[in-house]
Amino acid sequence: MQGPFKVQQEPYPLGRFHAELSRLAPKFSQALQACSLFDRRYLPGEFIMRQGEQSEHLYLVATGRVSLSSAVHSGRLFQLGEIACQRQIFGEMEFFSATPVQWNVVAQTELDASVICAHKLAQRLLAAPELTLFFAAALASDYLDTLDITTSRLLHPIAYNIAYELWRERQRTPMLGSRKRAHEAARFGTTERVYRRALKELIDQGIVQDGEDGPQIADVTRLRHYLAL
Repeated sequence: MQGPFKVQQEPYPLGRFHAELSRLAPKFSQALQACSLFDRRYLPGEFIMRQGEQSEHLYLVATGRVSLSSAVHSGRLFQLGEIACQRQIFGEMEFFSATPVQWNVVAQTELDASVICAHKLAQRLLAAPELTLFFAAALASDYLDTLDITTSRLLHPIAYNIAYELWRERQRTPMLGSRKRAHEAARFGTTERVYRRALKELIDQGIVQDGEDGPQIADVTRLRHYLAL
């Protein structure tokens, strides 16, 4: 499964090309600015990108929360979760592949997005191909991250994946829960009833507690033992 890759304007802290990306960061920022058509404000619930549509734009969101989801004709929804944006760029996969939008990107808070012209950006990258390093490094990092999540979802039961995600969020938190139980169930590709049963299993073992903002780690030692880390 291909993930909703999310390039950051700022260089990732790790990676083979970090020093070079840091040097090029001002040039990359200037290129994005030059290709920006306008800024648009989105209200909670508004689509920034809609699954299945063609897009000739990329979107740079400085701050705010967005959700990512995919739906099928039956109405079943896979809710990947939410991102607390830190100058995140959306639409880069569609930009490079020239294919329809794969994931719905929806504003969860009021936010401003810089709308970037894909044609102008393509011309910039052809003139300064070293700037494609920003996309290559970020896509590689996010691909591995998404593949890790997907593999775990395929190989382990839902309770394990709930616990594993809490552990991942403890290490770093680019992807957040939706704070809505029904959306959380959709994020694990299951029903709300099955999700509640899996969550109760973790709570009964003293691994997880149910907080105001969703599941939280109750005991790190038990969590690591449960995950065999």
